Amino acid sequence: MTSASSILKSFAAISFFFRGWRPSVRGVLSVSRKGWIIVAATILVVVLLAAFMSNSRGELPVRAERAARQTIINTIQTNGKIEPVQNFEAHAPAATTVKKILALEGDHVKQGQLLLQLDDADARTQAAKALAQVRASEADLAAVKGGGTHQEVLSTEAQLVKARGQVENAQRNLEALKRLQTTGAASPAEVEAGENQLRSAQAELNLANQQLKSRYSSAEVQRVVAQHAEAQAAYHAARELLQDSNVRAPLAGVVYSLPVRQGQFVNTGDLLVQVADLAKVQVRAFVDEPDIGRLARGQQVTVAWDAISGRQWQGAVTRIPTTVSVMGTRTVGTVTCEVDNRDGQLLPNINVNVTVMTAKDDNALTVSREAMHQEDRTHFVYEIVDGMLKRRDVETSVSNLTRIEVTKGLKDGAQVALGSTNNLPLKANIRVQVVER
Repeated sequence: MTSASSILKSFAAISFFFRGWRPSVRGVLSVSRKGWIIVAATILVVVLLAAFMSNSRGELPVRAERAARQTIINTIQTNGKIEPVQNFEAHAPAATTVKKILALEGDHVKQGQLLLQLDDADARTQAAKALAQVRASEADLAAVKGGGTHQEVLSTEAQLVKARGQVENAQRNLEALKRLQTTGAASPAEVEAGENQLRSAQAELNLANQQLKSRYSSAEVQRVVAQHAEAQAAYHAARELLQDSNVRAPLAGVVYSLPVRQGQFVNTGDLLVQVADLAKVQVRAFVDEPDIGRLARGQQVTVAWDAISGRQWQGAVTRIPTTVSVMGTRTVGTVTCEVDNRDGQLLPNINVNVTVMTAKDDNALTVSREAMHQEDRTHFVYEIVDGMLKRRDVETSVSNLTRIEVTKGLKDGAQVALGSTNNLPLKANIRVQVVER
C-alpha cells in the first residue's frame, strides 16, 4: 500500500464517521473546544502513520522533474554611470565675467557654433603688450644677426674705411723710412717707430673687421634668441586666451551642461559648458571581483534606467578591468561598454542598471540547480529509473540562478530527483515515490 492510498483511506474513514454524525444545531454549539482539538489530532496521527508505513517499506517521497532543452543565459547584473564617448568641456581661461550666452542647455549645436563669450578686455591688452614685445625682440634678433643696428653698422663701416687708410699710410711711411735708412738719412729708431705705427693701424683695421662680421659674442646672441622665443610664447598665450574667450563647439552635439549665467564672475578653471554627441554613449559599470574573470570584449550588454520603465538599450563591452578598487563595501573592477543611444534619452552622469551576457546556449539540456550535487569536483544528479535513484556523474557548462546546463552524462527527458519531501537525504539505489513534480 502506498503512502498516498493510506492517506486517502484514512480520510475516507474520518469522512464516513462525520457523515454518520448528524448533531442538531444545539448539539454543535455544545461541542467543546477540547473535542475539536481531539478530532484534529486524530487526523494528524493518521497522516503521520501513513507516511511512516510508506517509509517502512523503503519508498522515499521525493519531488522530481525531467531534464529539458531550453535557452540558458548567464549574466552579470550590476550598476553603472552614463558618460559621453565624444565629450567637450570648456573652462574659464582666466578670472573674468560671462559677457554673453548664445546657447541653452539641451540645444543641438553645430560644429563651430559660438556658445558663449567672456569679457576679453584684459586678454586684448595682454595680447597687444605681447605683440609689442615680439616686435622688439625681432628687431634685436635682426640686429644681432646683421652685426648691430643700421646706425651701428654704418659707423662700423666708416671706421673700417678709416682703418684701411691708416694702414695704407703707415705702410707707405715705413717703406719710405727703410729707403732713407739705406742712405743714412733715417735712423733705426725712426724705422722702428714706423713699424709700430703700421702695427697699430693694422690692429685698428682688424678690430673694425671683427665688429662688422661678429659684433656680438655667442652668449649675447643666445640671450637675444631666448628673449625672442619668450616674447613669441607670451604672444601665443595671449592669443589663445583671447581665442578661448569665445567658446565654440568643436563638434556637433547637445549642450548637456551649462552651469553659468550671463554676467556671472568665473575663476580660472571654472566649468563653462559641456557638449557631447549623445548618439553613442559609454557606460562605466562596476563589476564585483569574483565576476571579473567572466568578462570579455564584445559581450552583449543591456542597460535599463529606472526613470524610463520598460525601456532597454543595447551595447557591447569595449574594455575590461585591469585593476580593482574598493567602492564602499565592495571590491570592484571598472568595465566600459558602448551603448547605442540614437534617441538621446540616456543622459550623461545618470545611474543605470547594467546586465552583461557572459554566456548563452540556445539548445541546452538543463536541470534545476536543486537537482545538481557536487562531491569534490565531480557534479552528479540522481536519476529516477524504475522507481529507484541512480547516481549519474555529469559535466556542466552555462548556468544561471535557477538552471544549469548538462553537457554530458544525462539524456533528454531523464527524470531527476530534486529532494525529499520529508527532508531526508537522497542516496543511490533506494526506492522513491514521486509525490510532486
